[in-house]
Parts: sequence; C-alpha cells; structure tokens
Amino acid sequence: MRIPHNERLGSGIPADAPERKCILSGAHGVRDDLVRLAISPDGEVLPDALARAPGRGAWIGVSRAELETAIAKGKLKGALARAFKGAALTIPDDLPERIEAALRRAFTDRLGLEMKSGKLLLGSDRIAEHARGGQVAWLAHAADARADGSRKLDQAWRVGREEEGTGLAGTTLPLDRATLSVALGRDNVVHLALTDPAAAQRLEIPLRRLLRYLGQAETTGTDEGDAAAIAAAASPVTTN
Repeated sequence: MRIPHNERLGSGIPADAPERKCILSGAHGVRDDLVRLAISPDGEVLPDALARAPGRGAWIGVSRAELETAIAKGKLKGALARAFKGAALTIPDDLPERIEAALRRAFTDRLGLEMKSGKLLLGSDRIAEHARGGQVAWLAHAADARADGSRKLDQAWRVGREEEGTGLAGTTLPLDRATLSVALGRDNVVHLALTDPAAAQRLEIPLRRLLRYLGQAETTGTDEGDAAAIAAAASPVTTN
C-alpha cells in the first residue's frame, strides 16, 4: 500500500510532547531531542542514551562542542550539583566522548532491530524499487556515499511519494559505510530505507538526539513546520 504523500518522518511530533529543561542553557525542548544524564551507584555521571535509567536524571540539549566548553569553564559541575540536589558525583574526563558513543550505539542498535524485523532495506536496487513504488517511509545515506547514487535514490523516493519538484531527500547520516557495515553485519552498507512509518518514527528519536548532539540538524525529509511544532510543545517540564 502506498504511503500517503504527506506522511513524513518528523512531522508527527504531538503538540503535547513531554518537555525537559536543559541544565546548561535553561532552554526547554522536546524530551526526545535532549540527552539524559544519570548517576551510577558510585556517583559517576553517565549518559543514559535511552532515557530509561531509574532515579533522578539531568537533561542537556547542547552540542558536544558546547558541552566541552561548559566542562572547561566548570559550568557543568555546578549545573549537575543543582540537578542532583548536591549528591556526591564524579564527572568522567571523557564524558563528551562517552555520550557520543552511547548515542551512536543507540541509533545503530535501533537500526539492527528494524533489520531483524524485516523493515530495513539495504542495497540501491532494492531501495530504488520500493521507493518508486511508494513503499519507503524513510531514506538515509552513509556519510561517504557518492552524491550521484544518493541523488538517484532521492529522486526515486520523490517519484514514489508524488513529490517531484520538492526538496524531499534522504538523510545523510553521521556514520560512514564502514561503521554501518560493522553495526549491521553486512558488507558495504551505503544506503538504507525503512518501509514502515512506525519503524521510521522509532528510529527518529535516537537519530534526532545524535544529530543534535553533533551540532547538526535533520531537515531532510521533514516538514518545514517541524521546528515550530517542537517549539510549541507546552507540557509540564520535569527532571526525571
């Protein structure tokens, strides 16, 4: 069955999506865009990439570069002390690196789960066939994918979704083909697609977190009003 032409990854953020407050910037953001930090039983601050660890958490909505600046200036230590109510804690020297690694792993783990469920497509020919048939809900390319190959699949996707002449295009991932190949246990993974809109929504959360932390913005394949929808989310802010 063809996917409705206006059903895009990122356009389904509900108006009542839960918000959290970044402990560094003070800005409010959709929970699924921010990164949660938790403390281990011995007081070490660790990334909680899936936001599932028990107990109190602290949320950050800044990029890795901004986090490193905050650490260097001592701002993160004070912000964490307030967030965790003065609990004894230790900030690892490599916390920014640990966060990035955890976010990358959360994203590739999600990809692996969707592949096991049969919803992830690999291979240019297979993706192009499904894209032209309107059976692709999400499209992405490795960071080192050739531009001409990506353009051809983007065009096939637009044709299948009856969106020719628009800027709809697959997302360029912050992962190269070698990383994707290792993560998925396949050779030469360059292009990826999902056939199921629900699977695309599941993948969207870890991808948005990763891109935001890397200082990038996922704008391809999304509606122009997405940013406004995120900013308009107005549910109560909590720290859990």
